[in-house]
Amino acid sequence: MSMSVTAVLFCSFAGLLLLGAPITVALGVSAMVSFMVVGQDLGTLIQIAFTSVNSFPIMALPAFVLAGALMDKAGVSKRLVTVAEKMVGPIPGGLAVSTALACVFFGAISGSGPATTAAVGMLMIPAMVNKGYDKGYAAAATATAGGVGIIIPPSIPMVIYGVASQESITRMFLGGVVPGLIISLGLCAMHLWMCRKMKPAEGDEAWSAQELIKSVKDGFWAIMAPVVILGGIYTGIFTPTEAAIVAIFYVLFVGIFIYRELTFKSVQKCLETTSWITGRVLVIMFTAYAFGRLLIQYRIPNQIVEWLLTMTTNVNLVWIFVLILLLFFGMFMETLAIILLVTPVLLPVMTAFGVDPIHFGVVLVCCCGVGFSTPPLGENIFIASGIADVSIEKISVKALPFCAVTIGVILLITFCPQIVLWLPNLLM
Repeated sequence: MSMSVTAVLFCSFAGLLLLGAPITVALGVSAMVSFMVVGQDLGTLIQIAFTSVNSFPIMALPAFVLAGALMDKAGVSKRLVTVAEKMVGPIPGGLAVSTALACVFFGAISGSGPATTAAVGMLMIPAMVNKGYDKGYAAAATATAGGVGIIIPPSIPMVIYGVASQESITRMFLGGVVPGLIISLGLCAMHLWMCRKMKPAEGDEAWSAQELIKSVKDGFWAIMAPVVILGGIYTGIFTPTEAAIVAIFYVLFVGIFIYRELTFKSVQKCLETTSWITGRVLVIMFTAYAFGRLLIQYRIPNQIVEWLLTMTTNVNLVWIFVLILLLFFGMFMETLAIILLVTPVLLPVMTAFGVDPIHFGVVLVCCCGVGFSTPPLGENIFIASGIADVSIEKISVKALPFCAVTIGVILLITFCPQIVLWLPNLLM
């Protein structure tokens, strides 16, 4: 029975994907067909739908999405970008480095790769083009740096992984800090090397400590947002879910009473965006949860472990296989769908080989970050393409060196797990 259910589940899923069905439909229909094959009441799907979203940690999802949307309208994001620009100055490749730093700042509040790309790209892509950067390069710089937005905590994909794996979301956040910073530094170094022969644009002023201090003063409340949110989580004052609510009220306060750029109409727009994104994610969660329920019920992950053990007992070879699989999935599937699909399948496999669940989760999220910048799905590339008005093909070619940097860091953290686990073990 187990083998027949496995065959029905995966064959129907693969068949629907080949027919061009959305990932949500493919997951849901294949689960429903499998329930019918085993004679299980389809009413169980209703219970699964309720269970999949009846979780306190999942409340952080709409809250962080809303906080990120409000940041853009409240004037927080543009002040963070200005601080990043003044930190770097007019060195060759400086604006591209500023873009990477701005994505770190924005990602530390929004928790979303596409949101980071859109918010930073709207400001930085036109600025880079005006300073003589190639349009494709400017768009690629923003798209690849935007992927850091889901690695630097707080991260929406890390929240989803924490819910799916029942692991500590706070430990996941801590595990993402060092890899996110290493990737950001790697991207900055690549920009400096690739733009080393670039001449300064006319009108560029020399680096000024006075200008930096001025931008920090103007953006003080914007800079304090990630400090308040992450500081509260790591000191144990509030949980990640509570931190998401704090983030909303903080940005509302700053946008209305300090910067005075947040209007009732813009708040309405942010709520519409949040409803649409959250609704889409929750539907994917329900169908993936039903799919995963069947995987666990019929011990499919255990079968995969047994099959792998007959092939090899070398954890490094298993890791290479998993990385190739995750990077391939990232080219064709949405991040949240990947996490919800592979977590119940691969997590038991990796823990059977002695891999820490937090280590696996951070590597998984980092691989998803690469997927934002690789066609054909690459959400960040589509967003950057729209802003820069340049073809996706051109951006994809320009993004290759930066994707290589990220993959290099992924290999580093994969085979040196202490890079990921050092901070969670230190603070918790």
